[in-house]
Amino acid sequence: MTRRFLFLLASSRSEGNTELLARRAAEQLPSDVEQEWLSLTEHPLPDFADLRHDSDHVRPTEGTTALLLDATLAATDIVIASPLYWYSVSAQAKRYLDHWSGWLRTPGLDFKARMAGRTLWGVTALAHEEQEVADPLIDTLSNSAAYMGMRFGGVLLGNGSKPGDVEKDAEALARAKTFFAQEAPLARFPYETDGDS
Repeated sequence: MTRRFLFLLASSRSEGNTELLARRAAEQLPSDVEQEWLSLTEHPLPDFADLRHDSDHVRPTEGTTALLLDATLAATDIVIASPLYWYSVSAQAKRYLDHWSGWLRTPGLDFKARMAGRTLWGVTALAHEEQEVADPLIDTLSNSAAYMGMRFGGVLLGNGSKPGDVEKDAEALARAKTFFAQEAPLARFPYETDGDS
């Protein structure tokens, strides 16, 4: 399967530091790798309704939910580009992940089986110098990937608050040059060890 990256921009600000950093990393992808960029602000998902004990979810056939489901299923690599908002992913990114719960329970979709083996990545900009404050965001993405049987490529972290600040973060820009070239291991929950299955 040809590699196809889906970049999901999950910021309340267009062309912000997170998006700039994601685009710097994407510039390094080989020319034969397909890229699709979607803004979760321009394509807002409705609030997720949990129907698991009431009725089956129905596969969306039109609108934003169908667009994002189809783009997700077409991707080999999903990049959630979310600024660090209150120490985790943005509301837009969280709403997208919430919809995975419905897609998991949509008859005939086999969402979990189809996502297994694909790769989840993250890109984020944060105002803190101490990158440890992004651990909850990293854990959200890593654990989501582990639950789905996906690979996790990690999170590319950059520093910035005002628009364009991340362009001054030489270390982040250097990491962006090789970020997507690294081998992404199978995601594991923190309680799993190498001997567990």
